[in-house]
Amino acid sequence: MAVVGSSYAPLLLLDAQQVIIAASTSFCDAFEIDAATIEGKSLTQIGAGEWASPKVAALLKATISGIAEVEAYEMDLKRDGERTRRLVLHARKLDYDDADNIRLLLTISDVTQALIDDKLKDDLLREKTILLQEVQHRVANSLQIIASVLLQNARKVQSEESRNQLTDAHQRVMSIAALQRQLAASTLGDVALKPYFIQLCDSLAASMIPDQSQLSLVVDADDSVTTAEASVSLGLIVTELVINALKHAFPGRRKGQVTVSYRSVGEAWTLSVGDNGVGMPKTPAASKPGLGSKIVEALAGQLDARIDIARQTPGAIVSVIHGRPGALGGGLAARRIGATV
Repeated sequence: MAVVGSSYAPLLLLDAQQVIIAASTSFCDAFEIDAATIEGKSLTQIGAGEWASPKVAALLKATISGIAEVEAYEMDLKRDGERTRRLVLHARKLDYDDADNIRLLLTISDVTQALIDDKLKDDLLREKTILLQEVQHRVANSLQIIASVLLQNARKVQSEESRNQLTDAHQRVMSIAALQRQLAASTLGDVALKPYFIQLCDSLAASMIPDQSQLSLVVDADDSVTTAEASVSLGLIVTELVINALKHAFPGRRKGQVTVSYRSVGEAWTLSVGDNGVGMPKTPAASKPGLGSKIVEALAGQLDARIDIARQTPGAIVSVIHGRPGALGGGLAARRIGATV
């Protein structure tokens, strides 16, 4: 009796007829019940009848008979002039080895505020998600406006060198805008890479390949997923390598194909971009790294990956590799598997 009365958690000790033998002070305080009048009453008799629940009475009866136990049963406690409170009930039959003196321990937890807090947290997270997606959408729109201005200026300048630089800037801004749109459309959690790369290459093909019967862009990827943060770096690497291949591998309206491949096994992964174009420059001066190569090197470093460049017949393949050498095999981009975009 003393243990029940001093319990921090609201407790009731009941007999076989569901009559209250003892109540904790915490129960009386929590539910504004006079401790001096509660003993000897049933649940239906305390308060203003708000505890009179046929379902609770049936569950307690089943627990007393040993048929069942009340585990986290939720009920609404409704009192005139007050907000409805959500309660969670637990009941245990106490084993005294005395069939004539059955006792039932009923524990009551008020989870009303916890539910309110959870709903508020969910609402805040939902609002944050909506705001973040709106920001991403606006950023993508702004980047497209900037790209349009760059393209207009490229058409106006007389210097071929300036025109090429403005065109390069336009293509990079458009690719970043495409990345922003893909991320804004995705969840804020893990990103499935195959559809992500397909949509990204769709955008690159639309902006950089005037005649898609002449050049094609192929995605060959498994069902890997990665974090949103890592997907940004991977998307930028794909963008730079695809732009480089489309600009340099097919001079003189040469026909060909660029393939983007991705494979992962455990923590190891390989991202490859290959083409069947004219191949790598043979002189050191012609193969001097440009801005795109420096960007890819920096992004690979952020991903703790290394870069492998290989000649193939025809064309070339650039691979960004993370993890154990040879874990995924080689020549991923050389195979024409997957979706053509």
